[in-house]
Amino acid sequence: MNELLVQTAARAAKYANEIGNRRVAPRPEDIARLEALGGPLPQRPSDPAEVLALLDDIGSPATVATTGGRYFGFVIGGVLPAALAANWLAGAWDQNAALYVMSPVAARIEEIVLAWIIDLFGLPSTCAAGFVTGTTMANFTALSAARTVLLERLGWDVEENGLFEAPPIRVVVGEEVHVSLLKALSLLGLGRSRVTRVPTDGQGRMKADALPPLDASTLVCIQAGNVNTGAFDPAKEICRRAHQAGAWVHVDGAFGLWAAASPHYSALLEGASAADSWAIDCHKWLNVPYDSGIAAVREAEHLRKAMLLSAAYLQTSEVREPCHYTPEASRRARGIELWAVMRSLGRDGLRELVERNCGLARRFAEGLRQAGFEVLNEVALNQVLVSFGGAEETQHVIAEVQNEGTCWCGGTQWHGHAAMRISISSWATTEEDVGRSLAAILRIANSVAHRRTGAGHFKTEEMA
Repeated sequence: MNELLVQTAARAAKYANEIGNRRVAPRPEDIARLEALGGPLPQRPSDPAEVLALLDDIGSPATVATTGGRYFGFVIGGVLPAALAANWLAGAWDQNAALYVMSPVAARIEEIVLAWIIDLFGLPSTCAAGFVTGTTMANFTALSAARTVLLERLGWDVEENGLFEAPPIRVVVGEEVHVSLLKALSLLGLGRSRVTRVPTDGQGRMKADALPPLDASTLVCIQAGNVNTGAFDPAKEICRRAHQAGAWVHVDGAFGLWAAASPHYSALLEGASAADSWAIDCHKWLNVPYDSGIAAVREAEHLRKAMLLSAAYLQTSEVREPCHYTPEASRRARGIELWAVMRSLGRDGLRELVERNCGLARRFAEGLRQAGFEVLNEVALNQVLVSFGGAEETQHVIAEVQNEGTCWCGGTQWHGHAAMRISISSWATTEEDVGRSLAAILRIANSVAHRRTGAGHFKTEEMA
């Protein structure tokens, strides 16, 4: 075991040390080599060291370099050194985080991390939280609590009776609602298409003055950080109006809630702490390994009632039992990595991470504007949307940037425009990474324009 772990550490360290020197997307030939991992299941056991070597030699070249500094796709963070090291140690511990008796260390660490999160985000001290896989499950978990409470007000016990013949819950979302929240609603039996959509402004912010009439059977879902623009719904006004009517407010704050770590950006979250529940991603801006998210609910008993399980053989106690706050029972102890990152960064490190990424996003936007491109959003946070002209031209630039390998940016549609979406979420991204990536994007855009018009016109030399 010892020799195998030493070999594994050496291979992992080599991969991490070389990540900045490799192309971001794997080459087609490296992807094709993955077939060597297949074939019939071997009849006889294999030497674990040989298995590891095969996995590394074939698998590592076929990875996407999301842990490097030039991956700007989706909203994917890297992995901080303390987080990776804690992940390895947690893997060696192999703790089942279902019950306190199964792992006192996992259970206690979740309590510590929850206290830090409450303090950092300014959430009420009455909060409970479940440590889940990501925002989709965080939305599902928190909205389960909302469903329980709203139906209870109407005299219905959904845990016992299900949704058959249950009174209806009205769900209100913004026009730019994220697909993960709609998926959570569908899993909860509340439906994707039964929602009431509220108009949004040019940045995707819900218009509070366009809210429909609300009541105590209404669930209002708002965003802290639009996935395209980074914009925030006006939480203060929405929460005020919702709570006057007795409605429940849920915040999908996947990456945006981390803006609370910076005094410069925390104003974007004004009023968000007045909500009833929150969904938070940790493998995005906190840069812990996949997978990691948090579902927080204002009143602990609301979350506990929605998630409670019991059986004669489950040895519970008076302390917080982790399985009473998540959909899963058995699960890995992902709170260990959260503890390591938050302890290692501290308040100053979290603030610096957020502010540096936002500054690099502004640099991207400024460079693209100077080159003559249209930046489609107000760069309020860490997201940049840029158009390279028409839809076909923009899509060609995105495809060629992804294939070229210097960096990786995704595509989207924004208010009728095809756009490249650039998300700065990684601790590893530097000024040099942005300059190198800008130069590659502009070089490719110039080439695409030249092929289409016969004359390139974008500036590239200043961005090198």
